[in-house]
Amino acid sequence: MTAAIIDGKVFAAGIRARVAEHVTRLRQEHGITPGLAVVLGGEDPASQVYVRNKGRMTVEAGMQSFEHRLSTETSEADLLTLVQRLNADPAVHGILVQLPLPGHMNADLVINAIDPAKDVDGFHISNVGRLGTGQKAMVPCTPLGCLMLLRDRLGSLSGLDAVVIGRSNIVGKPMAQLLLGDSCTVTLAHSRTRDLPQVVRRADIVVAAVGRPGMVTGDWLKPGATVIDVGINRIETAPGETRLVGDCDFDSCAEVAGAITPVPGGVGPMTIACLLANTVTACCRAKGIPEPEGLTA
Repeated sequence: MTAAIIDGKVFAAGIRARVAEHVTRLRQEHGITPGLAVVLGGEDPASQVYVRNKGRMTVEAGMQSFEHRLSTETSEADLLTLVQRLNADPAVHGILVQLPLPGHMNADLVINAIDPAKDVDGFHISNVGRLGTGQKAMVPCTPLGCLMLLRDRLGSLSGLDAVVIGRSNIVGKPMAQLLLGDSCTVTLAHSRTRDLPQVVRRADIVVAAVGRPGMVTGDWLKPGATVIDVGINRIETAPGETRLVGDCDFDSCAEVAGAITPVPGGVGPMTIACLLANTVTACCRAKGIPEPEGLTA
């Protein structure tokens, strides 16, 4: 068996195009332009790249982009003041504080200071609780992107057996909640799960988000399973040379799976696309406008 490749790059481009259409309609019919504020604290190189890409794609979608770059020495109090100012700004419909923050800042405190209705990362404790209890919430971008890819590939997920490997607050836990919401039978596993290969082997859907390169191999999989690889790991291939790989050993998994996301080009592009979708959703909810279908869970 040779797995079909789930092309997240192409799917994400379609999501961004749909977002741009909704933004145009909001401007023309309601005189509103969704606005996304991104706060970058510190000098983390990867975060700088992410923020730059988010800003570019926000503008390309026709939305307003507000970037706030803070020095590593910025105090936690000053960051919290900025968050409160963005909470009160009617032009800002979504707020994202880029993680990681400098070590002297309490990330949980900062995230929970964001207005939950503007929390387009879906990390606020209120949104976490709403998602966990089946209420309308802002949904974390990466799990939302995974869910979209699964729905597109499989149609209805009802009754399917899903295993999520990884219990992080950013991916694993919300992914499990989203799959439960689509009536999957869900096992939330992790690196310490006993006989993990046997647990994974019964799954129709495998979402790998454990942060270990090549951990999931083909002999772990049920033939025909759909595999969503969330891992982004940089490994050294030769002195001075590296490449990105996922949490799944792609070659062996592709021989068994029915469909699989590649790394790169799978889940990664979906994260920013879903961030833009969340901003449009937040804008519509704030203004009492029916939110577009298919852009959230």
